[in-house]
Amino acid sequence: MHHTIETSNLRFAYPDGRRALDGVSLHIAPGEKVALVGPNGAGKSTLLLHLNGTLRGQGEVRVCGKAVNDDNLPAVRAAVGLVFQDPDDQLFSSNVFDDVAFGPIYMGLSQGEVRDRVEKALAAVGMAGSEERVPHHLSGGEKKRVAIATVLAMDPEILVLDEPTAGLDPRSRRGLIQLLRALPQTMLASTHDMRLVAELFPRSVVLDGGVVVADGATTELMARPEFLEAHGLEAG
Repeated sequence: MHHTIETSNLRFAYPDGRRALDGVSLHIAPGEKVALVGPNGAGKSTLLLHLNGTLRGQGEVRVCGKAVNDDNLPAVRAAVGLVFQDPDDQLFSSNVFDDVAFGPIYMGLSQGEVRDRVEKALAAVGMAGSEERVPHHLSGGEKKRVAIATVLAMDPEILVLDEPTAGLDPRSRRGLIQLLRALPQTMLASTHDMRLVAELFPRSVVLDGGVVVADGATTELMARPEFLEAHGLEAG
């Protein structure tokens, strides 16, 4: 069985010489829901951007058994749905339908298939019937749901989320957690929200200074408040 996500000794330095990843090896099995936690500047977003080939470092990255390289990039990007921290980075059309349809149209699907994908994706995030709404009139929680729908419409195997609960009020946050819990995809989420981690992710990977300093059961991690604190995290 191939791992859905596999990185081996991944290293990456920015042009200014700052080393963001320093030998990260990570294996995520199909269907796993994994949290990626650590202080700001730990390399979490940098790691996420390697999973769809936006950034390329040294070492190996494989997605669904395929090496992330130029030849495989279209297949990798189809498999990995990346949901950015700020939904406004993902929503740019004049209505919700066009935003969610963008990916399926780009994939070359027929008009009927595109409509079908849009309906299914919006239903999956609890936003059915909102096709004609204007994205920038939506609430923060609704924007986040539609941003996830834009990714679900491409039917990815893997959902990669950067700070999914950032900026949400408590009710939107609870709704988002229920939504993510119900989705079948393999999931990797970078977050500072340790309550989210405790509620949704059975496994946690702690990244600090570009190095994996812990990888294991979330319950065990939560039982080590001193360790969490040492890595800029608060127990939930």
